[in-house]
Amino acid sequence: MRKFCDLSGRIAIVTGGASGIGRAIAFKLASLGATVVLGDVKLEELKNVVNEITQQTSSKVLPLYVNVGDFNSAKEFYQKATEILGIDYVDILVNNAGINRDALFVKMTFEQWDEVMKVDLYSMFNMTKQVVDGMIRRNYGRIINMSSMSWLGNIGQANYSAAKAGVIGFTKTLARELAKYNITVNAITPGFIDTPMTRAVPEKVRQKIIERIPMGRVGSPEEVANLIAFLSSEEASYITGEVIGVTGGLVL
Repeated sequence: MRKFCDLSGRIAIVTGGASGIGRAIAFKLASLGATVVLGDVKLEELKNVVNEITQQTSSKVLPLYVNVGDFNSAKEFYQKATEILGIDYVDILVNNAGINRDALFVKMTFEQWDEVMKVDLYSMFNMTKQVVDGMIRRNYGRIINMSSMSWLGNIGQANYSAAKAGVIGFTKTLARELAKYNITVNAITPGFIDTPMTRAVPEKVRQKIIERIPMGRVGSPEEVANLIAFLSSEEASYITGEVIGVTGGLVL
C-alpha cells in the first residue's frame, strides 16, 4: 500500500537549499523518496547539506550552483540538472530562495531594492519558466512558492514586502492558468521561523515578536518543510492557488 505523502519516483527542484528552510525542505522531500536537485549560490555549503542528506536517506540529491535572480543562470542550472539525471522534466518545483536587504525606504538604495526584487521575485519567473513546459507535457506538476507574512507590509522592508506580495499575485495567476494541466501552484507565508535571517534580528526585537505569537515560540524550518511535503504530494491534488501561513497564529 502506498504511504501517505509518498514521493518515490518524483523529481524535485529546491532553490535556496544551502541552509534554513531550504535545507529542511530538501531533507523532508528526500526522506519521502524524491530525487532532489538543490540549487544555491553557496555551492560548498550546498555540498555539505547533500552529504548530510545522503547519510540519512537513500534518495539521490544533486547540488548545483544557481543564481535564481539571473535568467541565464536558471536556464543553465535546469539544463545541467536534466542532463545529469537523464530526464527532460521535473515533478516538483519549490521556489524557496530569498534574501532581505532591510532599510527604511528613505534610506533604501536602488541596489538594495533591485537585489531583493531579482532574488525574491524575478526568480519566480526565471525558475518556473524552466519547468513549466515539461509539467504541461506530462499533465502533472507541483509548484510551491515561498512568500512571507511580510507581504502584508513591514517597516524597513518595502523591497522585501513588495517582492513577497508579487509572489502571491504570481502564484494565483499561475494557478488559474495551469489547473487544466493538473499542475497545482501554491504559496507559503512563513512567520517568524528559526533561520539565519531571523537569528540576525536584535534580541530585544526578537523577544517582542515572540510575545506577539499566540503559540509563544519561534517556528522551526521543519514545520514549514512538512507543509511543503504535503503540497508536493498526491494528497494535495485539489489544493491550488492558496496562500498558506505557517505563523504560530502571528497573523490572528
